[in-house]
Amino acid sequence: MIRRAASAVVMLCIGVQFLLADEGMYPLTQLLEIDLRAKGLTISAEALYNPQGTSLIDAIVNIGGCTGSFVSADGLILTNHHCAFPAVQAASTPALDYVTHGFLARKRGEEIRARGNTVRIIESYRDVSAEVLGVLADSMSPGERTRALAAKSKSLVAETETRTPGVRGEVAEMFAGKTYVLFVYTYLRDVRLVYVPPRGIGEFGGEEDNWMWPRHTGDFAFLRAYVGPDGSPADYAPENVPYHPKRWLRVQPQGVDENDAVFILGYPGRTYRHRTSHFLAYEENGRLPAVADLYEWQIATMLRMGAADRSIALKYDSRVKSLSNTSKNYRGKLQGLHRLHLVQRKQEEEKGMQAFLEADPTLQKRYGTMLREIADVYAAMTATAGTEVLLDNLRTSSTLLSQAFIATEGARELRKPDLQRESAYMERNIGRTRDGVRLALQNFHEPVDRALFEEVLRRLQALPETGRHPIVDSILTEIRGQGGIGPWLDDLYARATLQTPEAVFALMDGSPEDASRSTDPFVQLCRRLTPVYSTLREQRQDREGKLTRLHGDLVEVKQLYQKTTFIPDANSTMRMTFGRVRGYAPADATVYRPFTTLKGIIEKATGVPPFAPPERLIALYREKRFGRYAHPSLGMVPVALLYNLDTTGGNSGSPLLNAAGELVGVNFDRTFEATINDYAWSEEYSRSIAVDVRYVLWVTEFIGGAQEILRELGVQ
Repeated sequence: MIRRAASAVVMLCIGVQFLLADEGMYPLTQLLEIDLRAKGLTISAEALYNPQGTSLIDAIVNIGGCTGSFVSADGLILTNHHCAFPAVQAASTPALDYVTHGFLARKRGEEIRARGNTVRIIESYRDVSAEVLGVLADSMSPGERTRALAAKSKSLVAETETRTPGVRGEVAEMFAGKTYVLFVYTYLRDVRLVYVPPRGIGEFGGEEDNWMWPRHTGDFAFLRAYVGPDGSPADYAPENVPYHPKRWLRVQPQGVDENDAVFILGYPGRTYRHRTSHFLAYEENGRLPAVADLYEWQIATMLRMGAADRSIALKYDSRVKSLSNTSKNYRGKLQGLHRLHLVQRKQEEEKGMQAFLEADPTLQKRYGTMLREIADVYAAMTATAGTEVLLDNLRTSSTLLSQAFIATEGARELRKPDLQRESAYMERNIGRTRDGVRLALQNFHEPVDRALFEEVLRRLQALPETGRHPIVDSILTEIRGQGGIGPWLDDLYARATLQTPEAVFALMDGSPEDASRSTDPFVQLCRRLTPVYSTLREQRQDREGKLTRLHGDLVEVKQLYQKTTFIPDANSTMRMTFGRVRGYAPADATVYRPFTTLKGIIEKATGVPPFAPPERLIALYREKRFGRYAHPSLGMVPVALLYNLDTTGGNSGSPLLNAAGELVGVNFDRTFEATINDYAWSEEYSRSIAVDVRYVLWVTEFIGGAQEILRELGVQ
């Protein structure tokens, strides 16, 4: 049962002006402050969130980094197709291609493991700011501050998980350097696929339509959470039984209409609205373009190399999808930063803030250099952004090099006391790390792996020598001495031995000395590169320590300057956002309505992926077999809808709820203009997209023939 947060956390938020705008992803600590009636909602505050009992909050889950919701008493979860996609890919083969054809378990015994997925359900939270910040001392360097905060957070989590086996703890920074909250979650490890529609529905429009409107993607999937026979969380086992949640959502098959009030509960990832112009300039001129450029090259390469062989394409489907989503998102952010002049707008705000500080000698003495210090940190980051993006991708672009790092790091970390280990190698996480190794090597294909690795090396070669680490320079010199990248890679891949999980685990579970004696060329390369990444990590810890202090000061100054308090940026913890079903006008003489329909699928259909819906869908449309799911005024099944809620990554799979708290859609995307949401929100351009529940039910009934799911949902 969710307990009340400490008064310090609640008091931090009392000054928020709820009635001024619908911007904001409100944390649990603020839900009881919202005037629900003023927002058009009819659900009661107690039904929404009851710290002393069961409420709607108990039906919302974090599933594999996305959001999902329980929709039955037997642990059935509704989330996005793209959230289930990696598990579908892992279960697929060329002979059983669930990615292309979809998957349906007609009875419980046919449900298959959704590898890589876990479910977290919030149980409680408490303010731990005093405990976390109590470990800091004025004499600490910025890097020492970062490490001390991380160590204390780990300690609090370990105490919680030791005291209550089967739960997961997480310390979340709500305001940098100011407010920390410990969240406790029930943690379910056995998740299974129930129904995933064919790719021609679940990914209709593909990357061409991604982040765009009008949208016609049936981005939904059903999964189920399982527990051991005694009801406790357990690893996957055939004898496990469905989990029985405390609360599940009622599906409303009538959906909603334009201007209806709606809201979302979910786990949005990260937003950065309390950052400065210097952060935005770093994003615009440094990190975003560097990442997008590299990802776009990698995507094109993987698609080209998999075009003629489905078995190769299947290995990289999930990676292509992930990188494509990120690169297009970043292009949208870059467009929004330029179009909205966000850097300049922030600069004007900061000029006023600086003048405010200089007008008060006390504030000037305490905060007068704050903005300049922040600028110095981001100037240094911008100068090295391209290099750091390549170094990050050097160790991840090649599966074999990434496995070498896991093996050698594991050998070192697993010898340490648990709380001193890197997170991936702690006892609570080592099982998932091993699963990640198995999945990565299952998807390994040497020609693609080599091509991705080679391109990162070529880009490192093209950097000015002054921007490279001396060890990287020495490796590049060695490559030139061996006749270039091609011959050098020939030798590496010819002698590689880490192509199986067993080989990786043998090194990981051995001693650091055994790992250092390995003759595998990728392990040898990893050893040479380790000091490079150690230096980079120390630099980042130093930056984080500086910025944590400075951003804490920034919030204090903004509160004084603007005479208000703020909603904390999203940080993957439970949030609520509310608004209306509403279209928008993205450009001059362009007006978008808030619903798309089956008609739009037929208009877009070419018969060639990603615009290749199942033939049955086309036939049903022509026969006008819409069942009970036709929109009353549109005259056919609605597919997707728009609304002005405030969402970001992590909200994928969040239930879209009507005024009474009934499920009417599944959030899956934003419009291209709204990719800028991470930095700023506006009623004018911020629109999110859900698959309409009527399309979910129509596909489930008429395409999937999954009557048993409809019965479980209570809509038949």
